Amino acid sequence: MRWTRREWIAAMLASMAASPAAAGQNGLAEFSPDEIVDRGHKFFGAVSRGLAELVQEAARRWGLPNGYVLGQEASAAFVGGLRYGEGEMYTRNAGNRKIYWQGPSVGFDTGADGDRTMMLVYNLPAVRAIYQRFGGVDGSAYFVGGLGFTALAADNVIVVPIRTGVGLRLGVNIGYLKFTSHATWNPF
Repeated sequence: MRWTRREWIAAMLASMAASPAAAGQNGLAEFSPDEIVDRGHKFFGAVSRGLAELVQEAARRWGLPNGYVLGQEASAAFVGGLRYGEGEMYTRNAGNRKIYWQGPSVGFDTGADGDRTMMLVYNLPAVRAIYQRFGGVDGSAYFVGGLGFTALAADNVIVVPIRTGVGLRLGVNIGYLKFTSHATWNPF
């Protein structure tokens, strides 16, 4: 698998934020790569050809996730950008929850895209720990469609969004995603 600059930067940031040894040492049960890939195939449909490779690479880097989010999002940027999304977070021990995310970004980035998103969540000690800001570097290269992943970190919790979408987008940016239990237009 060939790595993009965005993936290398995201991996370096995430590796600084958490170690693979910490995966699975919290109170929530983990999901196997096969379970994630199966659920992703159902969610992403025919576009999911590269999904198994992305999930296996994430498992190699960060271990097994103890939660995941399935949802959709929209984003646009011209130097500064905004991203809004909504979905459902799944955990083994704490059940399922509706979740929303939004966030600003700044960088060399222009365009717009709409995505189906699966976010793998690592080292989540309790469900309430997801309701914070997760920062990182992101990049996009969409011309009609694409599939990619990045990593965001906060307080030893790693969130790995895997996105497939349509749009026209090119660039790299730095920003954060803020997760909330209710919809809001305020990205800050």
